[in-house]
Amino acid sequence: MTAPLTRPGALPVQVPLVTRPLGIWDSVRASRRNVLSIIPEIATHQPIVSGRTGKRWHMVTDPGAIRRILLENIDNYPKSVVTKNLLRPAIGESLFIAEGAHWRWQRRTAAPAFSHRNVMNLAPVMSRAAERSVARVARAGPRAVDFLQEMITVTFDVISDVTFSGDAAFDRDAVHGAIDAYISEAGKISVLDVLGLPDWVPRPGRTFLTGGVDDMKAMADRAVEARAGRDAAGVPDLLDLLLAGEDPDTKRKMNTAELRDNLLTFIVAGHETTALTLAWSLYLMAFDQQAQERARAEAQSVVTGVATGADVARLPFVRQVVDEALRLYPPAGMVSRTAQTENHLCGRRILPGDTVIVPIYALHRHHALWEAPHAFRPERWEAGRPDRYAYLPFGDGPRICIGASFALQEAAIVLATLLARFRFTPVPGRDPDPVMILTLRPEGGVWLEAEAV
Repeated sequence: MTAPLTRPGALPVQVPLVTRPLGIWDSVRASRRNVLSIIPEIATHQPIVSGRTGKRWHMVTDPGAIRRILLENIDNYPKSVVTKNLLRPAIGESLFIAEGAHWRWQRRTAAPAFSHRNVMNLAPVMSRAAERSVARVARAGPRAVDFLQEMITVTFDVISDVTFSGDAAFDRDAVHGAIDAYISEAGKISVLDVLGLPDWVPRPGRTFLTGGVDDMKAMADRAVEARAGRDAAGVPDLLDLLLAGEDPDTKRKMNTAELRDNLLTFIVAGHETTALTLAWSLYLMAFDQQAQERARAEAQSVVTGVATGADVARLPFVRQVVDEALRLYPPAGMVSRTAQTENHLCGRRILPGDTVIVPIYALHRHHALWEAPHAFRPERWEAGRPDRYAYLPFGDGPRICIGASFALQEAAIVLATLLARFRFTPVPGRDPDPVMILTLRPEGGVWLEAEAV
């Protein structure tokens, strides 16, 4: 195994975890500021931590128990009511939220759109977006650039091109603005969520923001209807593929609302999570110059001008950087489920209605599962993959993220293209703050200077 590259004693930024019990109001205040700040530090040492904050909850970091939650006993652990309440106004009953038979037929219908062949066919869109990013960074010259915003621009370019490519009815800026506005405010947990009040009790932050979401949905409906019945020209995009999709079991096809909700889900998840992965990867590359030099040498030996889909398989260290960024800063740093029946996890009794949380941020930093868990060590991945349920940047089981291979390909193409052209250094005093509302963002941005090489 290659010797560690990370500077001795240096650790990248992390979330301070809780070292004392929190009451309801402290929990609400903390979670509205940063959901991850309610994770007990002991969750990085123990297999399960339980408590009560309005409702009974259990945080599980034992891979065997997580396997039961996500795979073996999945019907007993549907997504929590809080998760659904946060996202339903924006993405309806799409793949991300639907349960049971309604989820299964949508998954069977959408899965072929994310086949290896179709993902590779969309790689040129990713390469063109990476090339435009290089041009923007070059124009900025020696000035510091917020690479969080730059990566959001890149990945939104990609996802909008591969969902509604060339559709005049689809206003990218309006959709982007509506999504950001909803996530920034409506994603914050309400005290009513913590207390377990029923769905019909209004959550004001979500109620007041539905106007922009409704406009976004209407625009997407118009784009879907304009495309229906029209033959795809050239490489089919995701809308073409989903319009042609059919559940092989029931022969059911998605209607306009179902197509719209799933496409908006792919837009929200597909650009936000990949942008965060890239922003955190660039932060870590600036943090560790030795690792950056190794990644750059690999990229320059493979990439000619701009990285392509065919190049990805020849960029193993770049992929290790991405894997390590996803370990340290998983976009979905915490997922929650609601137990339906009484059962046991790690020898602990779980009652119907209990909230069962997989704190992925803590799982990825668990001292029993990872050597030097808080350190940035991309070379750790050369020894092979960890236990499948110890590393969950895309979830697992039947509900594993349908776009995982798409996101990893895009991240490798964009990161390799930028590393081959620029050397990144941090701006003193501008370290990002890892904060999760719906996703784990680098609050304050990722401010770096980029020098042409």
